[in-house]
Amino acid sequence: MGLRQKLIILRNAINFSPWVYTLTLVVLLVLLASPIKLAIKANKEDLERSSQTFLNTSLIKGFISFNSEKSTVENLEDCGEIPSDTICHKPTSEDTLYVEEMNLFPAMRTMNFWLLFVAMLCGMGSGMATINNISQIGESLGYTSVQRSTLVSLWSMWNFLGRFGAGYVSDIFLHRRGWARPLFNILTLATMAAGHTIIGLGFPGNLYLGSVLIGVCYGSQWSLMPAITSEIFGVLHMGTIFYTIAVASPVGSYIFSVRVIGYIYDKESSGKGNLCSGSHCFRISFFILAGVSLFGSLVALVLFIKTRRLYKVVVLRRLQNSRRG
Repeated sequence: MGLRQKLIILRNAINFSPWVYTLTLVVLLVLLASPIKLAIKANKEDLERSSQTFLNTSLIKGFISFNSEKSTVENLEDCGEIPSDTICHKPTSEDTLYVEEMNLFPAMRTMNFWLLFVAMLCGMGSGMATINNISQIGESLGYTSVQRSTLVSLWSMWNFLGRFGAGYVSDIFLHRRGWARPLFNILTLATMAAGHTIIGLGFPGNLYLGSVLIGVCYGSQWSLMPAITSEIFGVLHMGTIFYTIAVASPVGSYIFSVRVIGYIYDKESSGKGNLCSGSHCFRISFFILAGVSLFGSLVALVLFIKTRRLYKVVVLRRLQNSRRG
């Protein structure tokens, strides 16, 4: 919706020739097709390494079958004895690694799964509640219809910048400095709490500043969460695990949009024709959302502490091995 609105605004402001639309279509088709080359290249590399990977996996499985008491790696440093193409993962405790990828149900029995779920509920749920009500918030604060439409359109831009920026920045710091990706989840949720607080204060222009912070951080969550999921639980069942965790987003959106913002708005507007004007209409709601985002940041901190050794040894070693390959 945001992209469509921006195109409509440009079309109304500038009279484009038919060839411009044709050129735009061609460029978009090229951009959409560009990932095909990457997929073909990755598939070729996988085929070249498949025989060696199969051999390494067979050796590991044979070792585990031969001596079940040594099927777990008691110390993280022991992962150095495992062939580089085999991935170690941590399903239950901080001191035990298994040579296997995890599927949904074992993942759901770990604390890491539910820490990710709660962090997503707090971050994406509060972010969705903001975008669902941003037009009504602007109306209560006296913003014009053009300003409210602009806010909705700008949100999509901040959302995109967050998705691209968080993925790019977290990759750089993970590869170059070894910073675990959950650290950036902590920062984005804390910044989102600041954005909710700004909207709750209700000063002039607060929606522009608050929506920038929340929009960027909301997009960042959608970039960071899938990467963190794959790094903790593996890639074989990453789609199933991540989208099960992502159920937290609509659940949080319903709770915060209907049970928090909607309830408090109706309470503030009682006896006023179901309309509420002034900063008080959403102040308490967004202070609550700020607290929720701050709690999510603390949850992400717990996840960071629990997975810091996993990132230090397993994930970083995997990256080093991929560079050598």
